[in-house]
Amino acid sequence: MKRVILSLLYLILVSTILVAQQARHDHIDGEHELVGRVFGPDKQPVIGAYVIHLRHEHHAHTDEFGYFTLDEVEAGDSLMVSYLGYKSTTVLIEDTEKEILIKLLERSFNLDEIVIRPSVKALNVITGIDLQVRPVSSAQEVLRTVPGLVVGQHAGGGKAEQIFLRGFDVDHGTDVAISVDGIPVNMVSHAHGQGYADLHFIIPETIEKIDFGKGPYYTGVGNFNTAGYVDFALKERLESSSASLEYGSFETRRLTSLIDIVNSEKHSAYLATAYTLADGPFESSQHFSRFNVMGKYTGRLADNSKLSIMGSHFTSKWDASGQVPQRAVDSGLITRFGAIDDTEGGYTSRTNLALNYTRVVNRNTFVKTNAYYSSYNFELFSNFTFFLEDPVNGDQIRQRENRQLFGFFSELNKSLYLADREVLLKSGVGLRYDDSNDNGLANTLNRTIERSFVQLGDIDESNLFGYIDGEIELGPWLINAGLRFDYFQFNYVDGLSTLYDRQEQTGSRISPKLNFLYNAANNIQLFLKTGIGFHSNDARVVLDNTASDILPAAYGVDLGIIFRPRPNIFVNAALWSLLLDQEFVYVGDAGIVEPSGKSERYGVDLGLRAQFGENWFADFDVNYAFARSSEEDEGENFIPLAPALTSTGGINFKQNNWTAGLRYRYLADRPANEDNSIIAVGYGIVDASLNYQIGAFNLGLEVQNLFDVEWEETQFATESRLFNETESVEEIHFTPGTPFFLKSVFRINF
Repeated sequence: MKRVILSLLYLILVSTILVAQQARHDHIDGEHELVGRVFGPDKQPVIGAYVIHLRHEHHAHTDEFGYFTLDEVEAGDSLMVSYLGYKSTTVLIEDTEKEILIKLLERSFNLDEIVIRPSVKALNVITGIDLQVRPVSSAQEVLRTVPGLVVGQHAGGGKAEQIFLRGFDVDHGTDVAISVDGIPVNMVSHAHGQGYADLHFIIPETIEKIDFGKGPYYTGVGNFNTAGYVDFALKERLESSSASLEYGSFETRRLTSLIDIVNSEKHSAYLATAYTLADGPFESSQHFSRFNVMGKYTGRLADNSKLSIMGSHFTSKWDASGQVPQRAVDSGLITRFGAIDDTEGGYTSRTNLALNYTRVVNRNTFVKTNAYYSSYNFELFSNFTFFLEDPVNGDQIRQRENRQLFGFFSELNKSLYLADREVLLKSGVGLRYDDSNDNGLANTLNRTIERSFVQLGDIDESNLFGYIDGEIELGPWLINAGLRFDYFQFNYVDGLSTLYDRQEQTGSRISPKLNFLYNAANNIQLFLKTGIGFHSNDARVVLDNTASDILPAAYGVDLGIIFRPRPNIFVNAALWSLLLDQEFVYVGDAGIVEPSGKSERYGVDLGLRAQFGENWFADFDVNYAFARSSEEDEGENFIPLAPALTSTGGINFKQNNWTAGLRYRYLADRPANEDNSIIAVGYGIVDASLNYQIGAFNLGLEVQNLFDVEWEETQFATESRLFNETESVEEIHFTPGTPFFLKSVFRINF
């Protein structure tokens, strides 16, 4: 097996080197090819601009440096260039021998100018539209920009969000791969649950782009990419410095500053900070506090290569009232915002350092290299069963870990011509290493007395990967194919064992991808996406002899369409299927991971973006999923908390100095256990916002839960026992959703 692993990685590495060497000796035929560069008003390159040769209707996309190439261009031909947030422009070509420079001017958002790009990631334009129309202001809002993705919070912003996508209760990240500027967010073998993804180290105001994809169809994304992936790109430069003050219900306060330090054509640097305090609507104050700081430098070198360095740190503390049992509320023992154990809570921090270097080999070839380091600490106190296990002291637990995370990857990007057809080739290799110490679960009392350990140990986990991906356009068809290889090594030292015993297990996974796009017309694109993905299991389960499948695979298919029935309407729809070899239920709160066999999911996604006149914008997404366990009897095969129907949408208004928005989110009833005898009740929530710009000043009001709906943000079917009960009861335990919440915002730009 090791020989096979090394051979595959060797082939990927050799192919990368050979293509790079070829690139150094490429000869460009200037008689048939035009080279151009697209940039904005600030002289920075526009990445991903769409360039159409109007005579032949050939097209190209600008690369990481704003460059593009087009063949069969003659003097007198015209090019049309467009990109979201810029005014489309038509350029007359006078001399094909010279490099052409094209400047795009910024303009107010206009949906008419959106072009359906022939790309496997064509749906990314949706998040571009949404960010233009409704900027995000919190970690929860960050994730909600992904169509079909619903989140819930059950620790007042302290813990990572609970994620729902495509019939998955992803918990905190088991089936959605999340990254920020190349840094993975998901934590493998985490103390609270596999794939734990805490995004709170992001300051939302620094987000530039959101790259997302549903399903396991993307070669560059590995572990946890089953239901989908989300990648956040942070701004390289600020338009201006700013400072803001927010004050809201429940003693919510937030101070934010974004300071522009350097802003020239070649160099940019800024520093961002945020400090948040909140007590929450609970009877026992959350005493929530979070501090964020982030700095980023970007510079362009003499050969037009780009270097970016980002550093960030965040720390957060909170108290929590936990999930409350429905019977305690119904009997009047506590209110919805009361607690059985109000000594829950926790502490977490994360420090990140990332370096991104994009090197130009020639105008058809560049290499992207990323290296990162994270130092992470986590401590969480919870009580889910109250007095079930210990009727005297209670069942409070503490989960804790200290982690060092290192990694890098390097990816070659090259465009070349094969029989007069442009081929885009990507080939990459990388490594991720997690060193988690004192990773454990202990029984505690009142957060101060450590009574006994359930688990305690040190985890070392390595992921070595390589991939190759290519795409070619054949007339109206675009074919994309890729192959990814991942190799894992798991090590665990049990701290509770009297003898030192370093346990080890290895596993590997080959993940092929094959995608087809058909551009039926300028306003219609059909696609068929197929691929295999996977999610890794917790290291402690991998080392268990009963865990035969280390890296269970996910088999996905999407059949869909993107079309524009009118210039001001953008519609997307897809039928999809996802089969899992083995679905694991990650019960990090009990220190175990339960295998639950194979599962199957089928569904429909439908989305719409529309603009009415110059000032009104509407969006609508509805997602249906049928989720069942494949190896259980009918009626006993429901997947707990798998969402069947979700929908989000809203309407926004932008005119001169005024902006306003009204948004809703809906999550239907869903099964809370395997036989559907316990139901997690759904909800529908409406939020609103209003902002007015006065010169450099911005005044805003935001309302969450406008109609003061009584709702449960997160729900679980849990067996528990109260202090006055002789028998346990299994029923819904929930975290109440925020009631009517009003927040004012004051911001100044300078």
